[in-house]
Amino acid sequence: MTDSPRSIAAIDKVLPSGADEERFSGYGVMGLPFASGHYLALRHFPASSVGAGYDAVWHRDPAGKWVIYSSVSPATSCARYYGSALEDARVEDISVDWTGPTTFTVRVGDRIVWDLELGRSVATAAMTSLGRMMPAALWRRPGVLSLMSRVAGPALGVGRVRLSGTSPNGQWFLANPRMLWTVENSTARIDGIDVGRPGPLAEQATLGDFWLPQRGMFAVGESYFEQYDPTRHQPARPGA
Repeated sequence: MTDSPRSIAAIDKVLPSGADEERFSGYGVMGLPFASGHYLALRHFPASSVGAGYDAVWHRDPAGKWVIYSSVSPATSCARYYGSALEDARVEDISVDWTGPTTFTVRVGDRIVWDLELGRSVATAAMTSLGRMMPAALWRRPGVLSLMSRVAGPALGVGRVRLSGTSPNGQWFLANPRMLWTVENSTARIDGIDVGRPGPLAEQATLGDFWLPQRGMFAVGESYFEQYDPTRHQPARPGA
């Protein structure tokens, strides 16, 4: 493949079709663990069926407490599905600036500065080729995603993977990472402090049925969630 992550990121994302679920399209860092116990993830979803497109950065501290920062209200971003598992959900200015074909910097207000460099492995190249060839209908079948999850974990070296399941707030989810790259290098400063080198956590982190990868992965694709029902699902803000 000759397409760079930056060139793909620049393409306008189209909202996938559907009427009975909440849909998002874009790219992000599925997750990146640090040996210090910190964990960061990015979601850049310019196309959303529940409101304006948005950016979100997830941060887990070494004590295991999660905060999701988003550029829009928690009610129309990631906390809509993960709020009950969070310490806090906050609105912040977030920027994603590409500095090269495979490098970019993420900033969250004056709290987080996160630099990343992406690469390609045999496994990510193979899974990207498969993702591009696979019909859209198969990406919507939990059985197919379950099989892909079982293969992806060992092939990518990321620990356990689940591309379908239930979010902490109670909605079901389907994740469609159609194109993949590895995070080859990364540094991050949180509240002015360098969090150290990337490395797997002592115990793989989870949010509901979503298992955060034990190795940095960048993905382009779509996500689907059950429609929010306030009578059955938890609120976006923790403790609300």
